[in-house]
Amino acid sequence: MPVRGKHRRMKTNVITRGMIAAGTGGIALALPLVSATGASAATPAQAPQAAHTAVIPNVQLVTYKVVAGDTLSKVAQKYPKSGGWKKLYAANRAVIGDNPAHLRPGLKLTVGTKTLKSTTVRTTAKATAAVAKSTTVTQAAAKTYSNNLDGWIKESLDVMAKAGIPGSYDGIHRNVMRESSGNPNAINNWDSNAAAGIPSKGLLQVIDPTFQAYHVAGTSWNIYDPVANITAACNYAADKYGSMDNVNGAY
Repeated sequence: MPVRGKHRRMKTNVITRGMIAAGTGGIALALPLVSATGASAATPAQAPQAAHTAVIPNVQLVTYKVVAGDTLSKVAQKYPKSGGWKKLYAANRAVIGDNPAHLRPGLKLTVGTKTLKSTTVRTTAKATAAVAKSTTVTQAAAKTYSNNLDGWIKESLDVMAKAGIPGSYDGIHRNVMRESSGNPNAINNWDSNAAAGIPSKGLLQVIDPTFQAYHVAGTSWNIYDPVANITAACNYAADKYGSMDNVNGAY
C-alpha cells in the first residue's frame, strides 16, 4: 500500500519470518526533563526572572453512538462539520469495517472535535526549576516494569498518559495479539508495504515512515522496541481514529 494514510498491511495474517535481532527489553523510559541547571545557577544578586504565560489548548473529540436505523448519511446530517458521509467513513473505517452501509448499533463514531476553554499557566524560571527538581526526584523512584507484553503495555500506557495519548490496556492488547501475536520482532515481508520496501514491523505492525512521524519523545527510536512501537502506533491511532480502542481491524 502507499505510505500516505496507511501504515500496515490490509491482511490480518501474522508473519513472523525474517526476524531481526533487536533489543526488545522492557527498558524503563521517561519523558525528557527540563534541566534545572541554568535556573539554579542564578545568584541572589541577579534581577528577578520575568514571568511567562503559556496557553494550553483543550481539544476533545466529539463522538456519536450508533443506534438502530442509523446510516452514515443520517449521522453526517446530524453533524455537518463531519464533512459528509464519505469523510465520516474514512475517519471511522477501522471501527465500521469494509462496508460503509453496515452500521452496527452501539458503534462509537468520531464525528469531530470541540475546543473547550484553554488553560493559562503563568510560570517563572525559578518555578520551572522547582518543577524540574521535583520531577527528577519522582523519576528516581520510577516504576519498574516486567520484561513481557504485560509490562510493555503498562509502560506504554504511562508514557501515553504523560503525552496525552488516549488508549486502554484491553484495546492495545487486543490489537497486538491480532497484529503480531505478541512478538516484538514480527515483520511482514509479503504485503504491498513490503513490496514498496517499507514492511510493517513490531508488536503493532508499523511501517518506518509512520513510526518516525508519530514517534513519542522519550521512547526509543528503534521501531522494534516494544514500548516505542506501541506508543507510536497508539499516537497514530489517536490521530486517525480517536484511540487505539476504536481499531478492530486493518488500520
